[in-house]
Amino acid sequence: MTMQTHPVDHDLVRAAAHVARTRCRGDDHTMAAAARARDGRIVTAVNAYHFTGGPCAELVLIGAAAAQGVYELDTIVAVGDRDRGIVPPCGRCRQVLLDYFPGLKVIVGDGDRVRTVRITDLLPESYVWADHRFDTE
Repeated sequence: MTMQTHPVDHDLVRAAAHVARTRCRGDDHTMAAAARARDGRIVTAVNAYHFTGGPCAELVLIGAAAAQGVYELDTIVAVGDRDRGIVPPCGRCRQVLLDYFPGLKVIVGDGDRVRTVRITDLLPESYVWADHRFDTE
Protein backbone atom coordinates (compact mmCIF):
# COMPACT_ATOMS: atom_id res chain seq x y z
CA MET A 1 0.00 0.00 0.00
CA THR A 2 1.35 3.41 -0.97
CA MET A 3 0.37 6.22 1.36
CA GLN A 4 -0.37 9.48 -0.47
CA THR A 5 0.79 12.54 1.45
CA HIS A 6 -0.72 16.04 1.41
CA PRO A 7 0.73 19.45 2.35
CA VAL A 8 1.29 19.92 6.09
CA ASP A 9 -0.83 22.62 7.74
CA HIS A 10 1.90 24.16 9.91
CA ASP A 11 -0.52 26.71 11.43
CA LEU A 12 -2.54 23.78 12.75
CA VAL A 13 0.55 22.16 14.28
CA ARG A 14 1.49 25.48 15.91
CA ALA A 15 -2.05 25.90 17.29
CA ALA A 16 -1.99 22.44 18.88
CA ALA A 17 1.53 22.99 20.24
CA HIS A 18 0.47 26.31 21.76
CA VAL A 19 -2.50 24.69 23.51
CA ALA A 20 -0.31 21.81 24.72
CA ARG A 21 2.23 24.28 26.09
CA THR A 22 -0.23 26.70 27.73
CA ARG A 23 -3.28 24.62 28.70
CA CYS A 24 -1.99 21.14 29.55
CA ARG A 25 -1.28 21.11 33.25
CA GLY A 26 -0.44 18.03 35.26
CA ASP A 27 -1.56 14.51 34.48
CA ASP A 28 -5.22 15.33 33.76
CA HIS A 29 -4.49 17.13 30.49
CA THR A 30 -1.38 15.93 28.64
CA MET A 31 -2.40 16.09 24.97
CA ALA A 32 -3.81 18.85 22.79
CA ALA A 33 -5.49 18.56 19.42
CA ALA A 34 -6.25 21.10 16.73
CA ALA A 35 -8.39 20.65 13.65
CA ARG A 36 -9.14 22.83 10.68
CA ALA A 37 -12.79 23.04 9.76
CA ARG A 38 -13.77 22.99 6.10
CA ASP A 39 -14.57 26.71 6.43
CA GLY A 40 -11.01 27.44 7.62
CA ARG A 41 -11.64 27.87 11.33
CA ILE A 42 -9.32 26.14 13.79
CA VAL A 43 -10.82 24.27 16.75
CA THR A 44 -8.67 23.13 19.69
CA ALA A 45 -9.15 20.81 22.66
CA VAL A 46 -7.26 18.89 25.34
CA ASN A 47 -7.71 15.36 26.58
CA ALA A 48 -9.48 14.64 29.87
CA TYR A 49 -7.49 11.83 31.47
CA HIS A 50 -9.32 9.71 34.03
CA PHE A 51 -8.45 6.30 35.42
CA THR A 52 -11.69 4.96 33.90
CA GLY A 53 -10.47 5.82 30.41
CA GLY A 54 -11.20 9.46 29.79
CA PRO A 55 -11.41 10.75 26.22
CA CYS A 56 -8.39 11.60 24.10
CA ALA A 57 -7.90 15.15 22.83
CA GLU A 58 -9.13 14.16 19.36
CA LEU A 59 -12.45 12.93 20.79
CA VAL A 60 -12.88 16.00 23.00
CA LEU A 61 -12.23 18.06 19.86
CA ILE A 62 -15.16 16.45 18.03
CA GLY A 63 -17.50 17.64 20.79
CA ALA A 64 -15.89 21.07 21.04
CA ALA A 65 -16.22 21.50 17.28
CA ALA A 66 -19.90 20.55 17.36
CA ALA A 67 -20.48 23.00 20.23
CA GLN A 68 -19.08 25.71 17.94
CA GLY A 69 -21.25 24.65 15.01
CA VAL A 70 -18.40 22.88 13.19
CA TYR A 71 -19.49 19.52 11.78
CA GLU A 72 -17.03 19.11 8.90
CA LEU A 73 -13.32 18.80 9.65
CA ASP A 74 -10.59 18.78 7.02
CA THR A 75 -7.36 18.10 8.96
CA ILE A 76 -6.44 17.18 12.55
CA VAL A 77 -3.25 16.93 14.60
CA ALA A 78 -2.45 15.97 18.20
CA VAL A 79 0.55 17.28 20.13
CA GLY A 80 1.86 16.13 23.49
CA ASP A 81 2.69 18.42 26.36
CA ARG A 82 6.27 18.90 27.61
CA ASP A 83 7.47 19.37 24.00
CA ARG A 84 6.72 15.75 23.01
CA GLY A 85 5.71 16.86 19.52
CA ILE A 86 3.14 15.35 17.19
CA VAL A 87 1.51 12.15 18.45
CA PRO A 88 -0.50 9.93 16.09
CA PRO A 89 -4.09 9.07 17.08
CA CYS A 90 -4.66 5.87 19.03
CA GLY A 91 -6.68 3.03 17.52
CA ARG A 92 -9.96 4.10 19.13
CA CYS A 93 -9.53 7.66 17.87
CA ARG A 94 -8.65 6.44 14.38
CA GLN A 95 -11.90 4.47 14.22
CA VAL A 96 -14.04 7.32 15.60
CA LEU A 97 -12.41 9.89 13.32
CA LEU A 98 -12.97 7.61 10.33
CA ASP A 99 -16.63 7.14 11.25
CA TYR A 100 -17.30 10.86 11.73
CA PHE A 101 -15.04 12.23 8.97
CA PRO A 102 -14.13 9.61 6.33
CA GLY A 103 -12.28 12.19 4.23
CA LEU A 104 -10.26 13.58 7.15
CA LYS A 105 -6.53 14.21 6.82
CA VAL A 106 -4.23 13.59 9.81
CA ILE A 107 -0.83 15.12 10.48
CA VAL A 108 1.63 12.50 11.76
CA GLY A 109 5.37 11.97 12.10
CA ASP A 110 8.15 14.00 13.65
CA GLY A 111 11.06 16.14 12.61
CA ASP A 112 11.66 16.01 8.86
CA ARG A 113 9.17 13.12 8.58
CA VAL A 114 6.06 15.20 9.40
CA ARG A 115 3.44 14.49 6.78
CA THR A 116 -0.31 14.64 6.22
CA VAL A 117 -2.17 11.45 5.31
CA ARG A 118 -5.79 10.40 5.01
CA ILE A 119 -7.41 8.73 8.01
CA THR A 120 -8.11 5.74 5.76
CA ASP A 121 -4.35 5.29 5.32
CA LEU A 122 -3.95 5.05 9.10
CA LEU A 123 -6.72 2.46 9.33
CA PRO A 124 -6.54 0.30 6.18
CA GLU A 125 -9.10 -2.44 5.54
CA SER A 126 -11.23 -0.82 8.20
CA TYR A 127 -14.75 -1.29 9.41
CA VAL A 128 -16.76 1.78 8.41
CA TRP A 129 -19.68 2.13 10.80
CA ALA A 130 -21.82 4.13 8.34
CA ASP A 131 -21.59 1.30 5.80
CA HIS A 132 -23.35 -1.04 8.23
CA ARG A 133 -26.18 1.14 9.48
CA PHE A 134 -29.71 0.69 8.28
CA ASP A 135 -31.69 3.73 7.25
CA THR A 136 -34.46 4.30 9.77
CA GLU A 137 -36.66 6.36 7.46
